[in-house]
Amino acid sequence: MKITKLEIIPISTPLRRPIVMGGGTVTAIHSIILKIHTDEGLVGFSDSGDTSSWYRGETQDSMAAMIGDFFAPQILLGEDPTKIEKIVGRMDILARDNNQAKATVDFALHDLVGKILETPVYNLLGGKTIDRVPLGLVLSAGKPEVLIPDCLAILKEGYSFLKIKTGNATLKEDVATIAAVREAVGYDVNLFIDVNGFWTYDQALNTIRALEKFNLSMIEQPLPAWDIEGMARLRGKVATPIYADESAQELHHLMDIINRRAADGLMIKTQKAGGLIKSKRWLTMARLANMPVICGCMVGSGLEASPATHLLVADDWIARFPQENAGPLHIHDVLNSGSITNDLALNGPRFEGGFLYPNDGPGLGIDIDEDLLQRLITPGKSIRVITA
Repeated sequence: MKITKLEIIPISTPLRRPIVMGGGTVTAIHSIILKIHTDEGLVGFSDSGDTSSWYRGETQDSMAAMIGDFFAPQILLGEDPTKIEKIVGRMDILARDNNQAKATVDFALHDLVGKILETPVYNLLGGKTIDRVPLGLVLSAGKPEVLIPDCLAILKEGYSFLKIKTGNATLKEDVATIAAVREAVGYDVNLFIDVNGFWTYDQALNTIRALEKFNLSMIEQPLPAWDIEGMARLRGKVATPIYADESAQELHHLMDIINRRAADGLMIKTQKAGGLIKSKRWLTMARLANMPVICGCMVGSGLEASPATHLLVADDWIARFPQENAGPLHIHDVLNSGSITNDLALNGPRFEGGFLYPNDGPGLGIDIDEDLLQRLITPGKSIRVITA
């Protein structure tokens, strides 16, 4: 079997409720859908998830160019799609960084190989370790009168933790918001905050100390991605566990974080790591360091959520911790997938009772709503088709 054609489809999906954080307000998800075709008629699908210039430095156009101008003609066309390890290795040689583009290729190849072998992707990753994934949910930065009802509804649904973004107001107001939320939900609930790297060292030290009375379970990325040394100094002066996200990109970043003792835990996104093959390597390093790992998402359709879901039920290390891979819920502003009526994935992963369940069909187990796909094409952009 050989790869004969790729389709790169830029789409923009409006959010029912904007996502607010220190880096700004997100009102729509701009992603690409990739279809990899073979000479035997099988097609592998993937959804890149949202692009973010400040988080990954990649855009719809940069991913389309990297896949269409480089990976497709130099690596993919004419290649056997089952040779995923070989393809991932060649992508890393051909291009540095660009991990979201690489992950989008990796996801579609895993979907394709699962279809070839007529087995779910989780079996390609070692088989199920668990049947369902306990989840927490992330909330936008906001005022207590908005956050508290949402937090209570999330907990009533059965979710394992709450994570609140900072950056909607001043630092003192952020502290007051967390105080109000903690009072409302009680001290037994696991409550996290995510700074997305927007604090200075002094801001982080003073604010975290002010928050310690509220018994936070974790503070995510309080300092900029490059300041691993600062994270290590900060961790030595505060009691609240520090998790690294933006700092924890490539394997050499993980080694630096581990060696400097700069974090208590790690955040992974499969796009950030560069796909499922590279995520398995990433998780092996975390396991060797005995560091807990939480998997987020770039926010996307059920197709975007599916690769990570298969990894989360398969990998023995990450299966031990609650996760936050819930992109479709953020798009549609709902707490379970039974309330979703118009997702790009016709049969995406199931979100129910605070748990995430993988698809059991071949590959990622996803069918695409082709009519909706056409309606979501980003205005001013078009489908790109690459053939041999």
